[in-house]
Formats: sequence, C-alpha cells, structure tokens
Amino acid sequence: MKKIIGVLGGMGPAATLDAMEKIIKNTPATCDQEHIPVIAISFPDIPDRTASILSGGESPLNKMLAALRILEAAGAQCIIMPCNTAHYWYDELRVSTKAHFLNIIDITCNKIVSEGVNNIAILATTGTIKANLYQDRLRKENVRFVIPDDIQQGVIMDSILAYKSGDGERAYQLLKPVIYQLKNIGVERFIMGCTEIPVILRKDCDKKEYIDATEELVRCAIDWC
Repeated sequence: MKKIIGVLGGMGPAATLDAMEKIIKNTPATCDQEHIPVIAISFPDIPDRTASILSGGESPLNKMLAALRILEAAGAQCIIMPCNTAHYWYDELRVSTKAHFLNIIDITCNKIVSEGVNNIAILATTGTIKANLYQDRLRKENVRFVIPDDIQQGVIMDSILAYKSGDGERAYQLLKPVIYQLKNIGVERFIMGCTEIPVILRKDCDKKEYIDATEELVRCAIDWC
C-alpha cells in the first residue's frame, strides 16, 4: 500500500480542494487503485494567519495542532499544509508530529533555485510578506526578487479576500493589473505564494511565468509516497 498523504486544510477551503485536485492530476494512475490514499481535514475556523502575524490576533497554532493530531491518528504519514502564511508556525508543527511534514516555502524555493530563476515577484498575503517567509530563503540563494509596493500589496489582499468571500471574477480583475504593473518594471516570473492565487488565476495558470507553490508541494508529496 502506498503511503498516506494528510492534508491540513481549511486555510481556505477552496485552496484545500485545489491541492486535492492537484494530487489526483499529478499522480500517474490508470485506475482508482493506483491513486495515493489521502486523508484531508478542512478546518475553516482556524484563526486568520495574517491577522495573527500583523496585529497579534488569536494564534492559529492550537487549532492547527489539533488538526495535525487527527491526521496523524488517522494514519497520515506525509503532511502537507496548503497555506503559505501558516508556515510561519511550521517549526512548531513539525516537531509535534512523527509524520513527514513538507514545507511549501522550501519546496518552492528549491524549484526557483534549480531553474535559475531571477527577477521574480512574490504574490502572497501581507502576513507572508511581512514575515519574510520567501524573502529570507531567496536572499540566501542570491535570487533577485521583487516585493509589491504597499498599494499593490493592498490590492493583492483585496483580491484574495474577494475570492474567499465568493467573488472569483472580482478577485481576478483586481489581481491582473498588479501583475501587468510588475511586468512593466522587469518582473519575468511570479511565485503564487498564497494558495488562493492559483485558483484566482486558474485560467492563466498554465503560463510558464507562474510558479505554483501548491503544485510544487503536491508533486513533492507524490514523489515521497
């Protein structure tokens, strides 16, 4: 039997579903029995990660730990967490489980380094940006990157929140002009560093200019299994 992937999800629910779909899409299976067993939890009541990082709001750690324990007790052997901002608490989560816990930030940065990518912009929540989750690793690897300015970052957050509230078209229309603005200053590639962004840009996701962190995480989990 293949190893079991556990999905620590709900941050948000659509991003969790996207990760599940990508597990299926990326698994080289010709029948049901060849697919990888998956146990998924979607706890959308996990406190807001960006609010906790920026303003000291309620920490999501306890609820994430509770979800992690359920996954481990159910037999999950490889954990993925399709939320970039939640990786601010990755170290605390990793030491709390015997399961193999993959890190979406490290995996995505490994992809960037292996491809020799530069002039890359980080599209992410303000929590992920302010916590330097991507920047710290990219600086160590001497990767040239661009952070959206404050106005652009505000629009990115508005786009993410619009999608979370059910308005996918508005989310898309908000985000696309920011991408064009960043291209105009020399950005060549974009990290989809929030797991809602691949869903918002679903119609564009096949373009090579995007590096989909969710996709890279899922592929790594499949390889591990």
